Amino acid sequence: MIHSVTLLLYSECGRNVTLHLRINDRAGVKSKFSFADIRLFAILWLDPCPSDEELSVPMDSFTVERSPQVCSTVERPTREQAKEAVRTLLAWAGDNPDREGLLDTPDRVVSAYEEWFGGYKEDPFDYLSKTFEDVEGYDDMVMLRNIDVESHCEHHIAPIIGRAYVAYLPTKAVVGISKLARVVEIFSKRLQTQETMTAQICDAITETLAPMGTAVLIDAKHHCMATRGVHHADVTTVTTQFTGLFKTDQDFRNRFLRLAGHH
Repeated sequence: MIHSVTLLLYSECGRNVTLHLRINDRAGVKSKFSFADIRLFAILWLDPCPSDEELSVPMDSFTVERSPQVCSTVERPTREQAKEAVRTLLAWAGDNPDREGLLDTPDRVVSAYEEWFGGYKEDPFDYLSKTFEDVEGYDDMVMLRNIDVESHCEHHIAPIIGRAYVAYLPTKAVVGISKLARVVEIFSKRLQTQETMTAQICDAITETLAPMGTAVLIDAKHHCMATRGVHHADVTTVTTQFTGLFKTDQDFRNRFLRLAGHH
């Protein structure tokens, strides 16, 4: 028997979905789950109709990948199909996709999509898993300011452009600062709402590093309301997410907001 289990379900829309099972051994607290229970849960969550081969996964296996077709009800189109879809949109917009200036546009758009939405192919936990414990007693906030956010809203595929501010209070180990920026980038390189993206960044840091507290603030302009609809070009949206001491201790929270320029 094991004592407690945290199931981290991320990258649901990527080509492969990894089910992270983290075991927290807390003496004196028993759980009703066994390794066999966890293994079976993982398999059934990934595939409601598992094969005999899938059910034979070793009980001490903690990473299971589900096949691409389980991630979406629609099979991913080929590059040529994606390019043809761009040609259709060009024609629908009222232009001629066969004119000289637009001949290479479908290929350029598909290449741009590969860059803009590259976050679906990456797992933030891969970047947060390597930590350093030799910090010579450092026990204060670690904060990154002015991280570029380049995302797209899931409603109009319009750009979300802004800055992110991320902080955590390490317990025993710290992670490389570039990895925190990478986590922001991974979640931003997906179709998003700003609220969801803020929560995802905070949750990934909290679940992986188990800090005393995590704080995330994003200040961004949404082009879906700047260049269409209400046409308010100077409006920005601010979202925050706090855990641990940042949530319970007003001094810590205010200090973070002041350093982020939002207090």
